[in-house]
Amino acid sequence: MAGKLTTLIRLNKWTVDERRRELGLLLAQEEALNQTLQRLFEELAAEQRFAAEHALEGGALYGAYARAHITRRDGIRTQIAALEKEILAARDRLAEAYRELKTYETAQANREKAERLEEGRREQKIQDEVGQTLHRRRIQTT
Repeated sequence: MAGKLTTLIRLNKWTVDERRRELGLLLAQEEALNQTLQRLFEELAAEQRFAAEHALEGGALYGAYARAHITRRDGIRTQIAALEKEILAARDRLAEAYRELKTYETAQANREKAERLEEGRREQKIQDEVGQTLHRRRIQTT
């Protein structure tokens, strides 16, 4: 049975690692989207400065740019919101895998402790028998 627990522990460690990798990828995607959003706002600020400085050329085109910016911004925010839901679900899956791993590790530790206690009892029993035998021999020789 100890082999089965060892196998389950190894399998669950692999599962926990997989869940961590999945979460890491999702967090990296979220970070990339946040950086894209940040660059988009920096672009908007640059376009606003240009439109203010060049009222004739920039002012006429700024409205179209602003509408495109709003569309892109909303699209990215929608992606981030969807990704946040995936991240929450991935965190839940990771937590569940970790709890399951800890359950098996605790069971393994309890089993090993019980085995050590049983081994101690056996050794004590052997020592008691040796002591009784020595005692009987001393009594017989006197």
